[in-house]
Amino acid sequence: MCGIVGFTGKQQAAPVLLDSLSRLEYRGYDSAGLAVRNEDRPIELVKATGRLKNLYNMTDGGALLTGCCGIGHTRWATHGEPTQTNAHPHVSGLETGVTAGPVDSDVVGVHNGIIENYEELRDKLLRHGYSFYSSTDTEIVIKLVDYYLKKYKIGPIDAINRMMVRARGSYALALMFKDRPGEIYAARKDSPMIIGVTEDESFLASDVSALLKYTRDVYYIGDHQSARIVPGEVHFYDLNGDEVQAQPTHISWDSEAAEKGGYEHFMIKEIYEQPRAVEDTLKSLIKGGRIDLSAAGLSDELLKDMSGVRIAACGSAWHAGMVGQFLFEELAELPARAELASEFRYRKMLADGKELVIVVSQSGETADSLAALRAAKQKGLKTLAIVNVRGSTIAREADCVLYTLAGPEIAVATTKAYSAQLAALYALAVETARVRGRIGSEDYERYISELLALPEKIREALGEKERMQWLASKFAHAGDVFFIGRGLDYDVCLEGSLKMKEISYIHSEAYAAGELKHGTISLIEKGIPVIGVLTQGALAEKTLSNMAECRARGAYLAAVCGGGTSVAGEDADFALELPETDWHFAPSLAVIPLQLLGYYTSVARGLDVDKPRNLAKSVTVQ
Repeated sequence: MCGIVGFTGKQQAAPVLLDSLSRLEYRGYDSAGLAVRNEDRPIELVKATGRLKNLYNMTDGGALLTGCCGIGHTRWATHGEPTQTNAHPHVSGLETGVTAGPVDSDVVGVHNGIIENYEELRDKLLRHGYSFYSSTDTEIVIKLVDYYLKKYKIGPIDAINRMMVRARGSYALALMFKDRPGEIYAARKDSPMIIGVTEDESFLASDVSALLKYTRDVYYIGDHQSARIVPGEVHFYDLNGDEVQAQPTHISWDSEAAEKGGYEHFMIKEIYEQPRAVEDTLKSLIKGGRIDLSAAGLSDELLKDMSGVRIAACGSAWHAGMVGQFLFEELAELPARAELASEFRYRKMLADGKELVIVVSQSGETADSLAALRAAKQKGLKTLAIVNVRGSTIAREADCVLYTLAGPEIAVATTKAYSAQLAALYALAVETARVRGRIGSEDYERYISELLALPEKIREALGEKERMQWLASKFAHAGDVFFIGRGLDYDVCLEGSLKMKEISYIHSEAYAAGELKHGTISLIEKGIPVIGVLTQGALAEKTLSNMAECRARGAYLAAVCGGGTSVAGEDADFALELPETDWHFAPSLAVIPLQLLGYYTSVARGLDVDKPRNLAKSVTVQ
């Protein structure tokens, strides 16, 4: 959610920090701040509410803050309202909420995450003479480090380690100490933290996209590890204070991949990048006309012996998992269940030890998905991560990893990462079906041919953007929108509805079409848009019947058709036909017009498409 950056080197820190924070704006935030220091001067602190441009203007683009070492933060409020006082960085001294100017403080820091026992820690510090100027858990953590520093007369690493033992929850911390000029210290548990190093400069961030302009060789801090960062070097330590070795990860994305490239918004750019994301993902898995999962660590023996599949994910990744669930059962005849990761660990897991748990996450840092992964591992189940970010926490902790190759995704509303997840799940389901003897060589080759044809068919579907833009203009003032479908079409409706509601703020719901008559149809009134998805030929007639029930009550009907289904003028007010593909893979095409519809509806309403209110790109707290 929140964004952390840090820099120490030879150039002025503030412009680097502001530039890096600008690359994290997509994560969602309500305030921002910087702390910068020169070796012989107090740390300078500046905080601002609202957009990053406010902080930029307050510092004249960073020119008013001099110093070659600093940390920055964009805050998404959890503990405490979005005010200047509650904005980060926070300080350990007894200041009464300094929001701009020098601070004479032994510890200054920024923090992502939630400290669960903050009240207990606050009471402890109050008993030892500390006072508090904010209503954040971050200030408590900073002052707890300060407390250990002074009580035991120890160094920063030892003080940080004592804090980690005492604090419960999730956190990524970046700290500066008064008596350690030019140095930044970091600590992590469950929240992402990445460090990049060049010859004479070092960078820190909560997301790799903030670093791509400066370096593509990065280190990931492990759970309960701390780090000391100096220009051109980084040293890692365990909870005992012993130095540990870490291996760098090379990021193949370049900085241009995280730029708009002439598009008005990141979201529309990423919608148009879907053919490439799907093609790259599939080509990484299909070699010589066969699906090869060896790089993911999946053997034929594992696929053959597993008794079932559980897919844990959140949001759009869960919608992709719903498609995966259907295909594992349909193609591989294997029991499968897609579950919300936020609910996964609260269920009594009745497993026989041979189930494969698949955790799907774009960032590889989603807190609930990570918790689901750990719960599965505690049960002794084999785990597979489908993630888009190399070196991410979920990727490191899973037994097997299948990487999607969507590249950096900046818009909060996912598009290309979702499509790449679908592609990965298709390949996995088809290969599982082959290994288990549920499909023959002829069907296997046909499915692979259909998969490899998907990128070009997605490009063809994108050619309907003008029609979807016209349809969006009719929806711009709607109060409600309903999406209906059956089977895989219902799974696509879930994703289309989410796209509509999260970026246009229109109340939107997806329903299995047959459920309308069990209550929902009472909500249908004259003029309400109802979008029917009809790509499953065997089910289309029933869905059309449900659409007719809506039309009889005055609904405006739009149809997205495929699988040989066509809709006559009397059956819908608007109809769009998709390129033909095998019906198992139709979700990859049907989602395209729904993404465009959500995007253009948001544009028509004059909203901030890439940064919808109250939402963050990566949900790293539970």
